[in-house]
Amino acid sequence: MDRRAFVERLLRFDTTDGNEAPAQAWLRERFADLGFETYEWTADPETLAEHPSFPDEPDDSFADRPSVAAVHEFTEEGPTLVLNGHVDVVPADDGSWTTDPFEPTWDGDELTARGAADMKAGLAACLFTALDLREAADRGEIDPAGRVVVESVAGEEEGGIGAAAAALSNPYPFERNACIVAEPTELRPVVACEGTVMKRLELTGRSAHAAARWRGVDVLDGFERVRERFRALERQRDEQVTHPLYDEYPVAWPIVCGTVEAGDWASTVPASLTAEWRLGVAPGETVVEVERAFENALAKLAAEDGWPFDQRFERFSVQFEPSEIDPTEPVVRAVQGGLEAVGLDTDTVGATYGTDARHYIDAGVPTVVFGPGSIDEAHYPDETIDWGSVETAVEVMVAGARDYLSR
Repeated sequence: MDRRAFVERLLRFDTTDGNEAPAQAWLRERFADLGFETYEWTADPETLAEHPSFPDEPDDSFADRPSVAAVHEFTEEGPTLVLNGHVDVVPADDGSWTTDPFEPTWDGDELTARGAADMKAGLAACLFTALDLREAADRGEIDPAGRVVVESVAGEEEGGIGAAAAALSNPYPFERNACIVAEPTELRPVVACEGTVMKRLELTGRSAHAAARWRGVDVLDGFERVRERFRALERQRDEQVTHPLYDEYPVAWPIVCGTVEAGDWASTVPASLTAEWRLGVAPGETVVEVERAFENALAKLAAEDGWPFDQRFERFSVQFEPSEIDPTEPVVRAVQGGLEAVGLDTDTVGATYGTDARHYIDAGVPTVVFGPGSIDEAHYPDETIDWGSVETAVEVMVAGARDYLSR
């Protein structure tokens, strides 16, 4: 297989906004052509509505978004190792890219396209790992037990639609014993991932003509006070909520107000505002605990003298619970063994982003996050990955899988 050509073709699929199906159909055909047994599943919106990560009302946009898998069985008995990646990508603003985001371009070993780092190259590395394992077994160089699974899941960027469905209802006729999620980790084994709470703030003041602005109640004044109070809580949490894997981050549990919409006319005091927030949740905390802390901070502010605003502060979108795995789990040790074999750092780390690992861990499947590329490239214009890191990731996962599946 021409590995570069395979990744280039996968990157040409625009898999934004629920458009995974054509890419997944192509992948399933490739899996079959390569001699793998294939599986496919979709999420049930009503089932996901009962999941704590997803909105309470069934969302039909979650349906008809297939996830696919390739399976190679070495022996009927033995462990199952899942190699997982997501095929969906975030949108790309053509105006901020110097190249067509869905036409992969090379500069030496640097590959640029939407999804290059997050995470189609990592997904492809999972397939290359399975192929290398099978070929080594066919040559008699290794004698593994059990099976290896390559998963291409849908909707990770929207909370893990395909992974959540697989966690809630196993799509395979065998148990899963461990998983590697090949997100871009700079070839470091990630054993803890941060969670997030998504909250929408609505403030209401009173409009007035700009020429008599003193007669109005400007919601931007209220927003500035909320932002200051939330930033103070962020600083407090950074001091009080500690975790040994997050000491290196300048802000361990960051909050961000990603969107703000206020007012309706330049010459009118703005009387309404909507702001959407992302609140970080540490491993060991719950979404509910962090949500309550920020709700209490807002309530205390609103109870102070001179607060003239009405407010609502409610969840929206998908919530990400944090996840963590014991670094002594065999799958972590296996990845560390692979790293040691190629001379790379084996220390485990924590990540300030969420991943599909949480769904598998919640289902009782020990899961480590490990893959090529950097999260610093994810969601950015001119997203790029170094091809050498892809090949190194394959080496590490092959060595780790050989150890994990050894008889």
